[in-house]
Amino acid sequence: MDLLSKFDAVIAEHSGLLASGVRDPFGVVMTQVLSPTRAIINGRETILVGTYNYMGMTFDSDVISAGEQALRAFGAGSTGSRVLNGTFAPHIAVEQALMDFYGTASAIVFSTGYQANLGMVSTLAGKGDYIVLDADSHASIYDGCKLGNAEVVRFRHNNVDDLDKRLGRLPKEAGKLVILEGVYSMLGDVAPLKELVAVAKSHGAMTMVDEAHAMGFFGANGRGVYEEQGLEADVDFVVGTFSKSVGTVGGFAVSNHPKFEILRLVCNPYRFTASLPPAVAATAEASIRKLMRAQAKRDNLWAVSRKLHGGLQAAGFQMATETPESAIIAVLLPDQLSTVAMWHQLIEHGIYCNMSRPPATPAGVFLLRCSLSAAHTTEDVDIIVARFVQARDALAAMKAA
Repeated sequence: MDLLSKFDAVIAEHSGLLASGVRDPFGVVMTQVLSPTRAIINGRETILVGTYNYMGMTFDSDVISAGEQALRAFGAGSTGSRVLNGTFAPHIAVEQALMDFYGTASAIVFSTGYQANLGMVSTLAGKGDYIVLDADSHASIYDGCKLGNAEVVRFRHNNVDDLDKRLGRLPKEAGKLVILEGVYSMLGDVAPLKELVAVAKSHGAMTMVDEAHAMGFFGANGRGVYEEQGLEADVDFVVGTFSKSVGTVGGFAVSNHPKFEILRLVCNPYRFTASLPPAVAATAEASIRKLMRAQAKRDNLWAVSRKLHGGLQAAGFQMATETPESAIIAVLLPDQLSTVAMWHQLIEHGIYCNMSRPPATPAGVFLLRCSLSAAHTTEDVDIIVARFVQARDALAAMKAA
């Protein structure tokens, strides 16, 4: 039996692109990136509204300079894991920057944000323990559950009562880890962390919050939703990524737990994975330290996010959230065909956003997801809204013809 036959339905769906040899699943290749908000796609200057480059740090001159210097000093890669030969001065420096940024006693850096969740989830909860997670959790969290030996219990998305009910059914003496996200990446909705964490604590559970989509612009110091909701003393572990607000690549976990450092010796996705190239760690450190003084960027990101949500809503688009809750602004569409058609029209009109559907989204939910950057301007938002309208009108004209 051909082991790839199980993917025949997906192959049929993407047969045109696969036959063309384009190596991006949607046929989008950025041949030139001009700034955090502009790139050349299909020979056309395109406004980027789907990159997660929330704080616009990818082209920051200090960040690039730090990477260049480290590249010359330490070479192109680490060639080893952190516990063998893969710890360099920039790794220590970026972990210190994380401790300074989050105000925690410990920080551990992973090679990607995905690896951070794989490592934390699979290592913290073992045989006889329970992981209780939001049903809409990221794929990396679910895969971390598969990698570990704990029993897995799901509760309804952002539902405090359902979490309470499911925790109440578990053995009181068992170890329990409740996993939450500050901002959920598909709809851009914010978790009621204060209530969820309170329920977890009432049942003796520890908590881990993934702040990948909130770091940099939620909370007084940009630490995330858990900071904004006053939970810094209550959340046990915070996980995040460098690939969004920090503007590079990598993942991390921070904690004040006195035994946290032991994870370096027992967490397989950490100890058996090559560490970040030192130059990447250096860019991350420079970016994190600048994010400590980024209030103007935060203010602008919130301003353009609110403006885009309001503009699209006023233009008659159905929004995934009633009000703008984060820098993720998602537009709902009725089905897969209309979502794909609208996405292609937006590319033709010089707008790049993300197309999402099940299983990435909840069952029956199809959407176009915009993620704004602090580098976008209010003038950019006016153009984006106008081009969404133009793309919709173009589709309507084609249907009428």
